[in-house]
Amino acid sequence: MTIREILKMGDVRLLRVAQPVTAFDTDALHLLVLDMFDTMHAVNGAGLAAPQIGVDQQVVIFGTGTPNPRYPDAPVVPRTVLVNPVVTPLGDEEEEGWEGCLSVPGLRGVVPRWARVRYSGFDPYGDPIEREVSGFHARVVQHEVDHLLGKLYPMRVRDFTRFGYTEVLFPGLDASEDD
Repeated sequence: MTIREILKMGDVRLLRVAQPVTAFDTDALHLLVLDMFDTMHAVNGAGLAAPQIGVDQQVVIFGTGTPNPRYPDAPVVPRTVLVNPVVTPLGDEEEEGWEGCLSVPGLRGVVPRWARVRYSGFDPYGDPIEREVSGFHARVVQHEVDHLLGKLYPMRVRDFTRFGYTEVLFPGLDASEDD
C-alpha cells in the first residue's frame, strides 16, 4: 500500500492542464491507479485526480461502491477509473451542492454543477467507458475532471456566504481531510 502526498491549494502544479495518457495497460499506469486508490481510501475521499498527487496525467478515480463517511447522505457511486475523460452536460439544468476537496482541507462550499452529464474516456486497459449520470455521481466526476483542467472547486463558488470551515458548517462530521 502506497499513500501519496496530496498537494494543497496554492501549489502551482494544481493549476496546470494535465497531459493525456498515451500508453494504456502499462505497469506505470496500473501502479498509479493503485496508489491513487490507496491514497483516496486512507483519507475517505470521494475521488482523486492524478494532479492532486503531483502526476501530470489525465487520470481520475472516484467512487468506492460503499457509503462514504464524509458524505453520509450521498448515494453510492461505483468505483471508477477514468483516463482521458470528456464531460458533456446534458441540458442546461444546474444543481447546487456542498463540496470539499482533499487539496483544500477543512473547507466546504456550495458549488453549481451540471445536473446531468455524459462522461466518456478509457479504463487503464484502454477500453472505452461512456456513462450518463446525474446527482452526486455527476457532481463527483465534474469535480475530479476539473482537477485535470487546473480548477479547484473554490474557483466555482458563486456565493461566499456558503463557503467555510467544515467543523463550523457541519459540526460532528468527521472532516479530518475533506474531498
